[in-house]
Amino acid sequence: MARPELSAVAELLKPITWFPPMWAFACGVVASGVPITPQWGLVLLGVLLAGPLVCATSQAVNDWFDREVDAINEPQRPIPSGRIPGRWGLWIAIAWTLLSLVVATQLGPWGFGAAVAGLLLAWAYSAPPIRLKRNGWWGNAACGVSYEGLAWVTGAAVMAGGAMPASHSLALAVLYSAGAHGIMTLNDFKAIEGDRRMGVGSLPVKLGVDGAARTACLMMAAPQVVVVAMLWHWGSPWHALAVALLLVAQGVLMAWFMKKPVERALFYSGFGVPLFVSGMMVSAFALRAAGGGA
Repeated sequence: MARPELSAVAELLKPITWFPPMWAFACGVVASGVPITPQWGLVLLGVLLAGPLVCATSQAVNDWFDREVDAINEPQRPIPSGRIPGRWGLWIAIAWTLLSLVVATQLGPWGFGAAVAGLLLAWAYSAPPIRLKRNGWWGNAACGVSYEGLAWVTGAAVMAGGAMPASHSLALAVLYSAGAHGIMTLNDFKAIEGDRRMGVGSLPVKLGVDGAARTACLMMAAPQVVVVAMLWHWGSPWHALAVALLLVAQGVLMAWFMKKPVERALFYSGFGVPLFVSGMMVSAFALRAAGGGA
């Protein structure tokens, strides 16, 4: 039986997508307020779990169950192009799931539980009969929770010795998960034709291009407004101001993006999303300065 080249496997696991959950994990670590140096080993293990394992698993699962859609939208991908032959895509997804679970056992009950939840969402997002991605509202929510919220919670839980993270940290994890819903919508603009033909109800398909663009921007901006208010209320005015300024910069880009959403979605992802995730880290440092929050 033909076997895939290692380069094709690496492309299937999409290292470029690992950054958001790794960054969110780091935000949870910072937000915990716990000294990092004594726990470097666990931190590195958590980063490995968040990106190269759980996130990579989600990419493999998605590409396997999306192979027919990708044959229309992106036929050069490893599975539709035949560079990942036979059922190797499915076997890789299963193997990476099991490996992720083994590593997650080293991160305490909350770290393990967050990893299990992330893996369940990864399979539920792409695999029938659930296939959350058929509905852009549910699918994007699952991705936002998995990529941002659960990764943040895992980082905070690891630093807390496997215990429940502080309430302020959990609140920020929830808000930035909600904001990530909009980020996921940006990724859907490149696949409108294939999604429409294959019955995938992404928001650009369900709401139209302009409606989806407005919704994406609102979903990204509204949680950040709440974050600014919460940081101010928690006694971190300078951090609140920094997040507010980052949001203003995003607003300028959003106005430009909404004029031509399909053509500008990729550019906005490249420049607007870094401003969003920078605000995440600023918020995390606000909690760290306050000793980890309530």
